[in-house]
Amino acid sequence: MKKICYFLTALALVMATVSFVSTASADEAATFSIARLVVCKNVADMEPILGRDEKFPLDIGKVYCFLEAREISADTEINFVWIHEGITQVTVPIKIKKGWRWRTYSNKKLGTMTGNWTVEIHDTNGTLVDSVNFAVE
Repeated sequence: MKKICYFLTALALVMATVSFVSTASADEAATFSIARLVVCKNVADMEPILGRDEKFPLDIGKVYCFLEAREISADTEINFVWIHEGITQVTVPIKIKKGWRWRTYSNKKLGTMTGNWTVEIHDTNGTLVDSVNFAVE
């Protein structure tokens, strides 16, 4: 009976320690750097293609925002925040994995929304990491 009590006590301590460690690391945002952040007409094989530009015609239909992150300290989630004329249109959460490089992208259908656009990249804490501007004419 004593062995079972010792075992259960030890198990409870281990579980409490694991729970504490998980909570502590979840509160800290992973660190990473952005090697490339571009708006383009398309992405293929995880590379921006068909022209990187600051101005796009409305008839293109949709645009892509390509991101290459480097030196990612832990698995994390980032947000692509698409802003038109100062008003947030959509926030797209995307997971990136720990490692030396991760490439990803988000896209946005333009509809009839001409004017100035910004795509902001935010970390898990909501901190602005980088942004890119473009216009639709």
